[in-house]
Amino acid sequence: MTAYTGIQGQNILIVSSDPANPTEGQIWYNSTSNLLKGYIALSAGWASGGNMGTARYGLGGAGTQTAALGFGGYTPSGFFTSTEKYDGTTWTASGAMGTARYTFGSAGTQTSALAFGGYKGGPPASGFVALTESFNGTSWSPVSSMNTARYQLAGAGGSNTAAIAFAGSPFPGPANLTATESWNGSSWTTVNSMNTARRALAGTGLQTAAIAFGGNNSPLPGYSAATESYNGTTWTSVNSMNTARGSLAGAGTQTLAIAFGGFTGPAVTGATESWNGTSWTSNPTSLTTPRQQLAGAGTQTAALAFAGRSPATTSTEEFTGPGSFTTQTITTS
Repeated sequence: MTAYTGIQGQNILIVSSDPANPTEGQIWYNSTSNLLKGYIALSAGWASGGNMGTARYGLGGAGTQTAALGFGGYTPSGFFTSTEKYDGTTWTASGAMGTARYTFGSAGTQTSALAFGGYKGGPPASGFVALTESFNGTSWSPVSSMNTARYQLAGAGGSNTAAIAFAGSPFPGPANLTATESWNGSSWTTVNSMNTARRALAGTGLQTAAIAFGGNNSPLPGYSAATESYNGTTWTSVNSMNTARGSLAGAGTQTLAIAFGGFTGPAVTGATESWNGTSWTSNPTSLTTPRQQLAGAGTQTAALAFAGRSPATTSTEEFTGPGSFTTQTITTS
């Protein structure tokens, strides 16, 4: 039998604990666990995660793949205030929102989130809201309202003190908006508008480095692939998505983002695309459960898709992107 050193020209490292920062392809023997291990590339694609406790769509999302937050939403049975936390395996109920609503904007993390705008039902004149709520990891509190009431808007931001809200549709509609507002932790300020008016779009990134993509810009079918980048002052139109759609979700940063799900006009889709700061690339794998009005969280290589309308679902899916690695035990199987 050919020895490993004969093939690779090096000995297998023997360690008492796994290396803290292994390199791609590195192999070692853990003398404590008596296991042969290696640092290998993961297969890119979507895999099932733990189901949410409440099926819904048009909800808000924040956080990461292993520390996410889902809140609000709707089904034909009514509007929701319920909030759930995800630890990478299981969803757990948390503090409820003050106002039940759906298709609102959201931003932040599992312990520092923001919900703004949306539709809470009832007469249209009062159903479209500018209400804003802040989450501290345990409970929601009402804070200053937005300047423009609207629903089907998008948001971005890293916490409940630094966020941006953009686009959407107001009452009395059906006009779509380009209006953008910036949140400083205590109030909203109107800033420079987007270039393309739309609603039901997705957004991700930070208050001063955001990206917006997709949406519905009417007249029907009016599904958009337009993408815009925000630098804290100005929106700039950049390369469009490959698949025009509305009611989609996204995750990541301004230069490394991922878009998934949505409605193309003819059908609900699970199509997934990655953004590298310049252009979008269609991923070979789509969501297992195609859906629209879903929520997203995480990064380009470790994203989370949850809930949505297909019809209303509790399904959660975890995305592993190209270039992701993990420590794995090497066996003979």
